Amino acid sequence: MTDRLYSDPELVQFYDVENEGGVDFDYCVGFAREAGSVLDLGCGTGQLAAALADRRSVTGVDPAPAMLDIARRRAGGQRVAWVEADARNVRLGRRFDLVLLTGHAFQVFLTPEDREAVLATIAAHLAADGRFIFDTRNPVAQEWLEWTPERSQRELSHPGLGTLRAWNDFRRDSASVVVTYSTHYEIPDSGRVLSAESKIAFVAKESLEQMLDQTGLVVEEWLGNWRGEPFCPTSPEIIPIGRLR
Repeated sequence: MTDRLYSDPELVQFYDVENEGGVDFDYCVGFAREAGSVLDLGCGTGQLAAALADRRSVTGVDPAPAMLDIARRRAGGQRVAWVEADARNVRLGRRFDLVLLTGHAFQVFLTPEDREAVLATIAAHLAADGRFIFDTRNPVAQEWLEWTPERSQRELSHPGLGTLRAWNDFRRDSASVVVTYSTHYEIPDSGRVLSAESKIAFVAKESLEQMLDQTGLVVEEWLGNWRGEPFCPTSPEIIPIGRLR
């Protein structure tokens, strides 16, 4: 795990401040209602996994120790089985009613081989009648255009540091599906700026369809956002919901 945004405790402390709840969280809580067991791949700081563990068996997998440290300490964290592992090759020896990969975690896998490996992991852990759901940003929407310092500048309220300023910037190789973006946090009263550079891939729906088929997964429904609206070519999100073939 080399991305400092997720592996450096100084930066990980801002993750929940920037990613608390949201429509994706609410949708997944509702979607998991009938599932007796859940595998949360790329669980991060464990917000969703801990929320789901009240009435079911939940396993959260993430490769970043700093993220899992927060997950274990959060309310409800003791009810989750936390596993430090890479979603490309983890094999837990059991199957689940629901496999999740949310928070655009699918996009951190930059090569076709890595993406196919993650989909194979989903297939390897799905029960015969289990379902999967994950999200990736639609490249047609070009969300990266909002990641300039001017457009992305925001104020955050940190429980220990108070109000601080954050912003992003990016660069994109037009020949590649990979966008490199930086995240910056200006620490109040210190003059320090904590920064991290990240890379994510923007995969077209057509490519994703082929990969899903090759790994033995069938999509029953394509959503275009976390409000549950059907996918259309200009949707901001690509969210497949499906099962084993």
